[in-house]
Amino acid sequence: MEIGIDSFAAILPDPKTGKPPSGTDRMADLLEEIEVADRVGLDVFGMGEHHRAEFLDSAPAIILAAAAARTKTIRLTSAVTVLSAADPVRVFQEFATLDLISKGRAEIVVGRGSFGEAYPLFGFDARDYDALFAEKLDLFLKLRETAHPAWQGRYRPALTGQGVFPRPHQQRLPVWLGVGGTPQSFARAGALGLPLMVAIIGGSFERFRPLVDLYRESGLRAGYTADKLTVGVHAMGFVGETTTKAKDAFFPGWAYMVSTIGRERGWSTPTRRQFDAMCGPEGAFLIGDSATVASKMLDASLALGGVSRITFQMSSASLETTAMKRSIELLGTEVAPIVRVRSSG
Repeated sequence: MEIGIDSFAAILPDPKTGKPPSGTDRMADLLEEIEVADRVGLDVFGMGEHHRAEFLDSAPAIILAAAAARTKTIRLTSAVTVLSAADPVRVFQEFATLDLISKGRAEIVVGRGSFGEAYPLFGFDARDYDALFAEKLDLFLKLRETAHPAWQGRYRPALTGQGVFPRPHQQRLPVWLGVGGTPQSFARAGALGLPLMVAIIGGSFERFRPLVDLYRESGLRAGYTADKLTVGVHAMGFVGETTTKAKDAFFPGWAYMVSTIGRERGWSTPTRRQFDAMCGPEGAFLIGDSATVASKMLDASLALGGVSRITFQMSSASLETTAMKRSIELLGTEVAPIVRVRSSG
């Protein structure tokens, strides 16, 4: 099992002063976190894409390129690229360039996004949410296969053989499809034979099993072999010296983010009791000491019929910079060895 971290480059206010750190300082901390992840042998670091004041990740390829220059082995990916609101040609060029800088360590997770700000910002109608994605994904996959595609669609001018450069270092840029809880998205990933990255940020891992099964069934019907139908999980996660310390470091930022987003979406105010339940055996948060987190990762893989990659969303603890770096160290030096030995056996 591959193990990694996803970040949204969250920029949270200090609970004492109410003021956030400067964007410059937060970005410096983020790049140091990626360096730590590389040094302790984690497999992948993912950067999200949002267009909101709470996050600094509106240009993920640029952040990943900076990380590529400071790292050696860790794979660098988006988490996710909001392809529906982007130009697939430009996105391909950006990630092909990242692949050249990193000497073949770039990947991309494409999706429709869980926030709507990108659509009006770039002149798209959010009501075309799915049609935009389907068309642009089709073009992006064609760009992966040829530098001179002939393509026509509804939302972008046609391509009639123009060259799309540069080409990546890898023969085929790895493309994952990021999904939430929509059955059609799972079925689409299977039908295309794309690796699946499932965002599980609440509830339990078990409740996603029917959707993962749908992905695998769709892939098999489309003629793909089982070994090509890869499943990854993106989940809230944090490792501490003790479970109590891990929860105490993560909860304040998580509660702030959920409260902020919840006010827009009509959610109730989150409580520590709810949070603790999500960190428990039945919840989908991978938060605790090393042994607890490792055991829960293996249980999650079992519940979903086998998982090839798990990435931890740690951004909610961004104020705890020392705890963040220590969490990354523990994930690489204590959790990963347990998981790799037990999952390979």
